[in-house]
Amino acid sequence: MPDLFSCLMKEEWRMHSTMFGSISFALFPVMIFGIVFMGSFLLPLLSVAFPAGDLAFLAHASFLLLGFMVGGFGLLGNEMMNRRFGQASLLVYSSRSLPLSERFIFTNFVVKDIVYYFFLWVLPFGGGYIAASPFFGVPLTRALLLLTLSLSFLLGLCVVFLLSSLYVRSKAACLLIVIFLGIAGGVYTIWSGTNPTLLFPPYLLYSAFSWMMFLGTTIAVVTMFLASVVLFSPEGTGLSRTYRRRLGRLARVLSFLPESPIVAKDFLDLSRSGIGIGQALFSFVLPLVVIWFFLSLLRSSFPPNGLVVIFSLTAGIIASTIYTWVTEFDSFGPYSCLPVAVSTLIAGKMTTFLFLQVLPAVFIGTVAGISAGPEMIAPAIVLCLSISIYAAAVMAFLCGLSPSVLVYDVRVLLTYLVLDGVALVLFAAVSFASSLYAFLSVFLLFPAYLLFRAAGARWDARDPAGI
Repeated sequence: MPDLFSCLMKEEWRMHSTMFGSISFALFPVMIFGIVFMGSFLLPLLSVAFPAGDLAFLAHASFLLLGFMVGGFGLLGNEMMNRRFGQASLLVYSSRSLPLSERFIFTNFVVKDIVYYFFLWVLPFGGGYIAASPFFGVPLTRALLLLTLSLSFLLGLCVVFLLSSLYVRSKAACLLIVIFLGIAGGVYTIWSGTNPTLLFPPYLLYSAFSWMMFLGTTIAVVTMFLASVVLFSPEGTGLSRTYRRRLGRLARVLSFLPESPIVAKDFLDLSRSGIGIGQALFSFVLPLVVIWFFLSLLRSSFPPNGLVVIFSLTAGIIASTIYTWVTEFDSFGPYSCLPVAVSTLIAGKMTTFLFLQVLPAVFIGTVAGISAGPEMIAPAIVLCLSISIYAAAVMAFLCGLSPSVLVYDVRVLLTYLVLDGVALVLFAAVSFASSLYAFLSVFLLFPAYLLFRAAGARWDARDPAGI
């Protein structure tokens, strides 16, 4: 295992450093460290609006969300072992040629990804805060934040990894567990009058460290990870499936959409890969439900309807990642022998993305209607979708067909954070003043359109082999 793990780490480094340079990739955690270090000096100002406990609470929620977003390994199964990495002949595919089981290789792959995310995100974030804490009088005991953020990330990752592995084995069993947990959380909230997120173990450890709770949390993380590996199903390579020819018929049904053949192929890919519904559940619905519970604790810190505004902005950013769903298992290579430009593929992917925005629209409309009344449904949907479309257009311009990979380029991430951050701060401010101002976010569609047009021209001019 150490040999395979070491080779996987080297392979990951070489793959990213080849794409955008060793120095640029190595500077990624340095950039996260610098952003957190400088941002820590703003904490005394932020504490006027948000108590320190609330800020720590949001930090733990953010890393739980990060774990949720990357923990759906169980959904990938054969996609990860064959379709995605098989063409690149990476080590994950070596079960085809070496006497190594798919489960053993995939376990090493998941551990490698956990270590990578720790050094790329968790360690720089915690390290930046620890390095800055002496300058504004925070005791060094707050270095515990690094440990508790790591546990938040691992808990989120292992929960989704376990549920997604179970989902592949039995969708009914997974959905029953999710429903049971939801009902149990609702019953506890009504019975105790306490938000269940206050019992989040890493945050409790940060507030009042206990060796027993630390040991219990660690055992829970390890147990869920081992159960996920046992349940993981790579779908043996000897299996073959046949499908009826549906592309032409589906393309004709969707002919009212631009680039309808590409859109039809995207929907068939999502359906036949078996990850479409699971991706929506584990990468969108579940994270947002958890975020709602966390944010609801801070309701008193926001103006009227401010909680719905913040949640709509958050949902918009997460909804923009749907663009990564439709580009994750597709690249320009197979199309290079056809009279298809990169801009045509980007247009098709963006059309699929826009079609799938029905999901966030229904979700945020339901939440806004239940929590704030019918008058907030329209502003919440408009704000969410405007942010989502704008952020996806920024992603398409900066990353083309490879948003999941190029985000680790320092220049790309900085540009993305600045462009999206300005829009988020601006429309959060105006929407706090009045929920009707949320409708002004439709003006984001104009720069989104310009970015989309520029994305096509930019990536058509690039070497398709590098996409």
